[in-house]
Amino acid sequence: MANPAFNEKTLQKFGYQEDVNDVMTVSGAINKVGLLFVLLVMGAAYGWTSAASGGGGLIITVSFVLALILSMTIIFKKEWAPQLAPVYALSEGVVLGAISAIASASMPGVASNAIALTLGDLGLMLILYRFQILRATPAFQKAVIISTGAIALVYVLDLVMGIFGHGVPMIHESGRVGILFSLFAVGVASMNFILDFDLIEQAAARRAPKYVEWYSAFALMLTLVWLYLEILRLLGKTSRK
Repeated sequence: MANPAFNEKTLQKFGYQEDVNDVMTVSGAINKVGLLFVLLVMGAAYGWTSAASGGGGLIITVSFVLALILSMTIIFKKEWAPQLAPVYALSEGVVLGAISAIASASMPGVASNAIALTLGDLGLMLILYRFQILRATPAFQKAVIISTGAIALVYVLDLVMGIFGHGVPMIHESGRVGILFSLFAVGVASMNFILDFDLIEQAAARRAPKYVEWYSAFALMLTLVWLYLEILRLLGKTSRK
């Protein structure tokens, strides 16, 4: 699957639990998603306030590094998700709040629009998945994986080229190429929700361990954060036209 935190190989490693009290459920995963989202919002409120007041630079930087370290740690130490995922959500929220405040300072209203579009997108994908309009078929999975990999490759290349003072041409600009690239990224990020929903159901059906509720919630949060940043970037480009 496309999400590096939650894929078919990951499912195979979880195993099968005999004790019904130690088995993950879809409802349990949904509850964990809700809790992580609340923590994300709390962190975002702090990050927004700090960045808007011109302070909190050190805390925001530490939160960024912490979120990065925690995300990698959870991916490789999945059983630690119940302890680390809440901390990740808080620290990631601080970073997103700061980014949103900075963006809103130059483009008033852009953050609230991005939030509304992100949550609306999540709701739409859930409806499309629940009514089986979009399903994680092998062909669908392959298309999303390839597209996600292509976007990741472009961003890595842009980062490397940026070290030498030249990023990938036009993808950050407000011209046609830049906007089309952002639209493509938003679309691919949205499709990753379908894979996340499917994998949560598969994990529950395979009687994965209870901690996988936290891990799957963390994986879905990664997709949510990515989508929000892509939408924020897209709105920023269109506002400059």
